[in-house]
Amino acid sequence: MRFPSFPTLIRTFYTISNTTRFTTAPATQKALAPFTRGTVLKSMPTIPFLGSLFTSSAKDMTDYPVTKSDDEWRAVLNKEQFRILREKGTEAPYTGAYDKHTPSAGTYTCAACQAPLYRATHKFKSGCGWPAYFDSIPGAVVRHTDRTFGMERTEIVCANCGGHLGHVFKGEGYPTPTDERHCVNSVSLTFKDEEQPAQ
Repeated sequence: MRFPSFPTLIRTFYTISNTTRFTTAPATQKALAPFTRGTVLKSMPTIPFLGSLFTSSAKDMTDYPVTKSDDEWRAVLNKEQFRILREKGTEAPYTGAYDKHTPSAGTYTCAACQAPLYRATHKFKSGCGWPAYFDSIPGAVVRHTDRTFGMERTEIVCANCGGHLGHVFKGEGYPTPTDERHCVNSVSLTFKDEEQPAQ
């Protein structure tokens, strides 16, 4: 038996995690009424064991220069940005605006606080379905241990606001100076073109 590819697994988990309701036939609802107490069963991530599979590490208690309440972040981020940057979600692979974005100059900044994170020259084509960088701007990214999915990974967050960016993977054999792949959600980023000098 062949194990499904990683992108297939991620797409499957993403689809399951974004299920909004579980509905049953009226007869079943009537039979289960005493047990459900009028509540609606929600998507699988609300089940404690399965929910841990779809989110990143526990709440980060690090102090960052930019701090806001969840309500303040909701006021400045759209729903998807909030889910990924503040709730440590993941966008579906091969759907991000910056996956195939390959400029020769410019800076990728945090979508939440606009802090510079990566230079265009750090980006490389990895084929993983998310933007990949071999290094970050010094001091721009903080690493944390993430123990979800039953494995240990290295989560990366913005050093300025703590916004979730993605994960770092080492030793995959890419021909880059660091042999690291910063696998970053496009939703976590914005791109700023560097102004071309006048000629």
